[in-house]
Amino acid sequence: MNAALPWLNTRRAEAIETFRVKGVPHRRIEEWKYSDIHSALTAEDVASAGSATLKISGAPSNVEIIDLAKLDEAAPQWLRDHLAAADPQGAMNAAAFGYATGGVALRVPRNVTASTVHLAVSGRGHARVLIVLEEGASLTLFESHDAATGLRNIGTDISVAANAQLSHIVIAPTAATAIRIDSIRAKLARDARYHAHFADFGAQLSRTDVHVTLEGQGSEARLSGVSALAGNVHSDITTEVVHAIGNTHSTQLFKKAAGGRSRAVYQGRVTVCEGADGVDSQQTAKGILLSPRAEIDLKPELIIFADDVKCAHGAAVGDLEAEQIFYLRARGLPEDEARNLLIRAFLEDAVLEIADESLRTQVWNAVETALPATLEDAS
Repeated sequence: MNAALPWLNTRRAEAIETFRVKGVPHRRIEEWKYSDIHSALTAEDVASAGSATLKISGAPSNVEIIDLAKLDEAAPQWLRDHLAAADPQGAMNAAAFGYATGGVALRVPRNVTASTVHLAVSGRGHARVLIVLEEGASLTLFESHDAATGLRNIGTDISVAANAQLSHIVIAPTAATAIRIDSIRAKLARDARYHAHFADFGAQLSRTDVHVTLEGQGSEARLSGVSALAGNVHSDITTEVVHAIGNTHSTQLFKKAAGGRSRAVYQGRVTVCEGADGVDSQQTAKGILLSPRAEIDLKPELIIFADDVKCAHGAAVGDLEAEQIFYLRARGLPEDEARNLLIRAFLEDAVLEIADESLRTQVWNAVETALPATLEDAS
């Protein structure tokens, strides 16, 4: 990003200072107790990580795309208004802006329905992504990661205006020697929709932070995800949905299967602000432990400052139910086949949250690619 732009320089300097003060997250910080990045990275490692490569394809001509590595004084106002304009909060999100030299910004104009856009992420290092949907716009963003090595730290800012809808599908394959950090911050205006699915199959340390603020009445966030882990990989999805105003809706559904010595984490916090009556929020996280050495940590939270709300959360970790296996075996299925069928049905529940059939198929194919190692590592 162009160091000659004063407004950009100021924001980047503030981000670097935020990272310098907060440092690399460690397990003594409550939000990072299950993902100790500090044990794998130093501040110098983060600062010198370089820049990841982002490539957008499939965008129609009526969608504006800007290469952040080539910013100049002609940068449009919408980009200046939204690019890392808010407090980055997290140290790694701040680093993803302060140390990035490139990235992409995408804007869907008012009342435009865009076709599916593919964002391919490769290589190691930092990068920034900005997605802006103007009033009445619609976009499906398919984000795919390669299995790189080293640190990859991506920060994404999302603004969804009134009556706009963003569907965001992310697939991150197994990357046993990578440290993969994604920080997503989304703000939704009146009657806006953000539907996101995260298919993460683990890394040396993988952490996805999703922070969604429902700022306008009628806005909705639907978050879901699936993981099938094996070996020593780690996958952490941490979400926070803030209902800043009443008559807003959110759902979360995450399913995880862990074999070998893998570790799956879900932390989900829903905050209902004072006076936000009429909120409806549902939160569900479930995990299947396929190995005595695997670990699944599920931590849903509700923080409610309003009276007239409908909020619920649930979490469960365990093995497959013996009654279900017995039922299938009694109908002629071998035990291994019965277990495999039940695990697939368990995970498919979360994948069905994806509305687009083509993308749902791609995610399920990724699950099928990861599952054999997970099932093989089940003892």
